Amino acid sequence: MNPHVKRNVKLKTFVDALAKANLSPIIINLITVLSENGRLTLTPDVITAFSKMMSAHRGEVTCSVTTAHPLDSANLAELKVALNGFLEKGQTIKLETKSDPSILGGMIVSIGDKYVDMSTKTKVQRLTKLIRET
Repeated sequence: MNPHVKRNVKLKTFVDALAKANLSPIIINLITVLSENGRLTLTPDVITAFSKMMSAHRGEVTCSVTTAHPLDSANLAELKVALNGFLEKGQTIKLETKSDPSILGGMIVSIGDKYVDMSTKTKVQRLTKLIRET
C-alpha cells in the first residue's frame, strides 16, 4: 500500500469495499480492528483458529490418516466405521486423508490427541535400530 496515503483513508476505503460486498457487520468490525492494530496479515490465522473452535463446538473430531497409496471408497468406509468406535457419544469424525509414498505401507492415524504409527517405514526403522543395538 502507498505510504503517502493516511491510514484512516485506507481504512475507510477498505471498509466501504467490504460493505459493498455485503459482508456481515461483525466481519467488517473484525477486519477493522485487525487493520487498526496492524494485524491484518494475521487474518488467515484468525480464520483457522475460528474454524477449529467451531468444529469443536459442533462435536467434530479431526482425524488425519496417511497412507502410502490413496484409499478406495470401500477401504475408506471401513476405516470410518473403525474410527467412529474411538469417538464419544455426540461426536462426529472429520476425516482428512493424505498419501505419502515414503511410508511404504500401512498407515499413520492421528485422531484427537491420539497418534498411532503403523507404517512399514517405522517398523523397518525399529527393526534396523534393534539389529544395530545387538
